Amino acid sequence: MAESVLVDAGFLIAVLSRRDRHHAWAAAQAPHRTLPWKTCEAALSEAFHLLGVGGRPSLAAFLRRGAVVAAFDFAGELPRILDLMQKYADVPMSMADACLVRMSETLSNPVVLTTDADFRLYRRHGRQVIPCVSP
Repeated sequence: MAESVLVDAGFLIAVLSRRDRHHAWAAAQAPHRTLPWKTCEAALSEAFHLLGVGGRPSLAAFLRRGAVVAAFDFAGELPRILDLMQKYADVPMSMADACLVRMSETLSNPVVLTTDADFRLYRRHGRQVIPCVSP
C-alpha cells in the first residue's frame, strides 16, 4: 500500500530554501516520497509566511503542478483539532500541527515529513506514535 505523505511547513521550507539548515536532508527525502504530498491550509500559510517574498514562487509552483495538495476538511474536523490543541496546550501545539495529526488519523498508511521534534510527542488515535521522518 502506498504511503500517504504528509508534509509540514518546516519540511516545505527546508526542501525549497537552500539557506535552511535542513535543506540537504529534505532534498534527499523528496525524490523517495510519493507525490502528491498532502498538507493542510494552516501549514501552507505558515510556509508562505516564513519563506517570504523570495521563496513564495517556488511553493506556488509546487501547488500549481499538484506536487503538494491541501487535502484536509478543516471545518469538518474543527472539534477534533481543538481537542488536540487543548490536549497538547503545554507543548503548545499549533493549529497546523493539530491538522496534520488529525490527517494522520484519517489517511491510509501516513508518514509525516517534518523538521518539528514535537511530532515525537504527539499521538494519533490517543496512544499511537505518529509515523514521521525528521532530521
